[in-house]
Amino acid sequence: MAPGSDPPPPATPTPATPTPDPASGAGAGGGTGGGGAGIPGGESSQTLDRGLRLLHLVADAPGGLTVTEAASRLGIGRAAVYRLVTSLAGHGMLRRDGDGRLRLGAGVLHLARRAQPLLAEGALPALRRLAEQAGATAHLTVVEGGEGVALAVVEPSWTSFHVAYRTGARHPLERGAAGQAILAGRTGAAGPVSTVGELQPGAYGVAAPVLGVPGLEASVGVVALAPLDAETVGAQVLAAATAIATALR
Repeated sequence: MAPGSDPPPPATPTPATPTPDPASGAGAGGGTGGGGAGIPGGESSQTLDRGLRLLHLVADAPGGLTVTEAASRLGIGRAAVYRLVTSLAGHGMLRRDGDGRLRLGAGVLHLARRAQPLLAEGALPALRRLAEQAGATAHLTVVEGGEGVALAVVEPSWTSFHVAYRTGARHPLERGAAGQAILAGRTGAAGPVSTVGELQPGAYGVAAPVLGVPGLEASVGVVALAPLDAETVGAQVLAAATAIATALR
């Protein structure tokens, strides 16, 4: 066994078949009013909760997790983690790398791509309103692969000149108002962030994080070719971020 790797999964004993209790009315072919055989609802919900928590733990671990680490953080046994991993890997949500560490599978990316158009659709009304109010190009930026990605962009209809910002454009989170707003949101800061010329020379940006949407790291902002009134535009961006968070919950 390689150093630092997980020990093999423990053998799972075959449970004995219980003898039906005639007094319970749940013998073979019998029922107690619509339940039927299967996992009790509480246990099923707990398994689902653990599986989702495991996905979040792996997503937050850039170097992956060992089964032992996952079991410790979830507060459950390694055997239970192995069962979760088997089920999730079967759906492409998790995989084990060459060192046996747990990493997200391609199935997560598939779901994310399916969800992105829904996110953009939910954000468009607020983005249109923001673009018209600020007279600047409005955008919704999400985190993907450690970078900021412009998921939706709306240009104002009444200005002579405005920034052409391409949907799908990527940039480091440390550069530009959109990325810096996302980083600020990780600390719980909700206020607007302003930058000048960090992504495009002569461009002015104001953005605020979209908070309170489980599983989503995003910001909404505007970019213009002229200085923006930080107080007025900042309030407009904050209102748009709140509206988008409400629409996506």
